[in-house]
Amino acid sequence: DPRGLYTCVVEGKKKKLQVHYRMCQNCIEVDAATISGIVIADVVATALLAVAVYCVTGHNRGHMSRASDRQNLIANDQLYQ
Repeated sequence: DPRGLYTCVVEGKKKKLQVHYRMCQNCIEVDAATISGIVIADVVATALLAVAVYCVTGHNRGHMSRASDRQNLIANDQLYQ
């Protein structure tokens, strides 16, 4: 425990230094393997989310329903009547 009052003596002069030090009591030591595991899990989760979004939105491109075409557009035979 480095907390306390320290005294430094140089050439007959005294200087006092008070040290305050806080220690984390509920901290977890993180090593390189833990950090790399978190990074890899994040990359995999992001890739899975990107694939899911692509699958959900990718099937709707270029496929308009015929019902919406008939409601919004005039059919060719009605145009010339």
